Amino acid sequence: MKITQVETFIVPPRWCFVKISTDEGLAGWGEPVLEGRAATVAQAVEELSDYLIGKDPFLIEDHWTVLYRGGFYRGGGIHMSALAGLDQALWDIKGKAFGVPVSQLLGGQLRDKIRVYSWVGGDRPDDVAEAAKTVAKRGFTAIKMNGTAECQIVDSHSKVDEVLGRVQAVRDALGPDFGIAVDFHGRAHRPMARILAKELDPYNLMFIEEPVLSENAEAIRDIRRLTSTPIALGERLYSRWDFKQILAEGYADIIQPDPSHAGGITEARKIANMAEAYDMAVAFHCPLGPIALAANLQLDAVCYNAFIQEQSLGIHYNTSNDLLDYVMNTSIFDYQDGYVTIPQEPGLGIEVNEKYLEEQSRIGHRWRNPVWRHADGSFAEW
Repeated sequence: MKITQVETFIVPPRWCFVKISTDEGLAGWGEPVLEGRAATVAQAVEELSDYLIGKDPFLIEDHWTVLYRGGFYRGGGIHMSALAGLDQALWDIKGKAFGVPVSQLLGGQLRDKIRVYSWVGGDRPDDVAEAAKTVAKRGFTAIKMNGTAECQIVDSHSKVDEVLGRVQAVRDALGPDFGIAVDFHGRAHRPMARILAKELDPYNLMFIEEPVLSENAEAIRDIRRLTSTPIALGERLYSRWDFKQILAEGYADIIQPDPSHAGGITEARKIANMAEAYDMAVAFHCPLGPIALAANLQLDAVCYNAFIQEQSLGIHYNTSNDLLDYVMNTSIFDYQDGYVTIPQEPGLGIEVNEKYLEEQSRIGHRWRNPVWRHADGSFAEW
C-alpha cells in the first residue's frame, strides 16, 4: 500500500481536516488545526506531504520521526499541529486496514468509557449557573467555565469577587459533587493568580486551568503553596520536550496536551506515558471538531492516567456548525450519564460525511480569536 494524495479542507466553524488517500482505496482522516491559524497549518501540511507521497502508510513511527526531525527546524504550534493531523490520518488508515480501532493497535483499551465535560459561559463568563443547569439536564456531570475576562497584572479585588460569585452560583445550583473546572486561559498573572487560587480553594474544584501562561510555569510553585486544588496546563505545549520541565519540576497536577496540536496520537501517547511516571493525571485538550475528538477517545482508551475528556458539542465557538455536522455515524458521540463510550469501529471510528465536508470547504472560514484591551488601552490576554 502506498500513499497517493494528501488533501486539506478548511471548514466552518474553525476547523481544518486532512485526508490521506492510498492506492488500495483506503483513506484516513485527521484534524490538523491551530485555532486562528488554520490556513497556515494547512500550508504546513502541504509542505510535509511531499515526503509522504509514495510511502507505506503503516510506517507511522518512522514517518513521524522524519517529519519532526527531518526539517532541521522543529516544534511549535504550526509544525506540530500539521504533523498531528497527518499522524491521526495514518493511524486511521492502519486501523481500517486491520479492521480494528486504533486503540487495539496501541495495546488494547483499558477502559470502556470516559467521563466528558461541557463548556459553559462563553469567553466572558456570563449566566454560568443557568448554563450549567442546562448541561446537567443533558446528562453531563462536569463543566468548565472561564474564570474571568480581562485581568490586569495587578487588578481590583472586585475581579476576584466576580469569579467567586460565578463559581458559588454553579456550586449552589448543582450541589457539592458536580465537577467544576475554572479556566483562567492564561489571562491572570502571578500577583492575581495567587489570590484567585487561594480564594477558590473552598469550592472544591475539579481543577484550575492555566492560572498563568505555560511560559510562566515557575510561578505555579508559588500558587500551589496556596491551594489544594489541582492545577492543569498544557494546551499550549506541543511536544514531550515542551512538557519535560513541567513534569520534572512538578509544576502541574493535570496535563492537557492536545492531540491535534502536540504531534498527534503518536506524540500525545508518549507525553501521557511520561506524565504517568510522575503520577500526574491527563485531561486531553479538545475544543475542536469530530475527527480530533475521535482521536482523543482512542488515546483515552489506552492511557491509564486519563480521567476526563474535553469535547466541543454546543461550545460557544460553534455558531455555524457543530460537532456532529460532518459525521455520518453520529451515535459515536452519544453521551450517557456524563460518559462517552470508547469507539469500537475500525480506525478512529468516525465516518466522515465527505459530500457535506466538500460543500462546506467551499465556504471555509477565517476564524480569529478576539483582541482584547484593558481600560488603559494596553493589550489584554484572551
